Amino acid sequence: MPKLTLKRPIIFFDLETTGTDHAKDRIVELALIKIAPDGKRDRFVKRVNPGIPIPAETTAIHGITDEDVKNCPTFRQIAHTLFDWMRGCDLGGYNSSKFDLPLLAEEFLRCDINVDFTERHMIDVQQIFFKMEARTLSAAYSFYCSKELTNAHSAEADIEATIEVLEAQLERYQQLGADVPALHKFTTNEEYVDYARRIVMKDGHPVFNFGKHKGRRVEDVFTEEPQYYDWMMQADFALHTKQKISEILNRMKLGRSGLKV
Repeated sequence: MPKLTLKRPIIFFDLETTGTDHAKDRIVELALIKIAPDGKRDRFVKRVNPGIPIPAETTAIHGITDEDVKNCPTFRQIAHTLFDWMRGCDLGGYNSSKFDLPLLAEEFLRCDINVDFTERHMIDVQQIFFKMEARTLSAAYSFYCSKELTNAHSAEADIEATIEVLEAQLERYQQLGADVPALHKFTTNEEYVDYARRIVMKDGHPVFNFGKHKGRRVEDVFTEEPQYYDWMMQADFALHTKQKISEILNRMKLGRSGLKV
């Protein structure tokens, strides 16, 4: 069976949360499995007290209640340990690039840990499945592994299944290769600036991907309408989005001052 070609460790991870809003919701359980280039596996599995109530409709999905996590550590209490454990690793998961990664980044940023995963490669196993077969994780597990996914929506069970699905995909679609950078490219549909995808890259420039300025260059909007930046910083956007528009504005200021950027 083909195995991933690893030049550095890769971490596959899955989150269970209070909801699906990157800016507002919190992690209640996380499971990460680190695979080293020599195949050795290490794991980081925790339940987390989110500090906010878990809605009943969300508990109905993953089965985790407020009572289950009331004595668990907060994310802030584990953040630095987790960040150090993840350092220098590529990333992977199932639908992680659009959900788990943005929400995890928000949690780190709330703890004043300045994360930027853009230098990491990210394999989204869901995108391989969608581009090749198009199903859910449970169906992917059945299709590729000929097994029934039990204990679905347990973070650890889901990420174990995700790794098995990827291994089966590499065997089935040998034309994909097993190189992490190539799989990152195959599973990334667009080049985005912030994890919430409010800003994407087009022709080498960041452009807005929402609202009245959708499709326009961020620099042009901030030049013509400086108050738009202030509005975004005060509005309910994700912290990572605010971080990125601040970086863009700072580059603009440096450029106008004549300094090299």
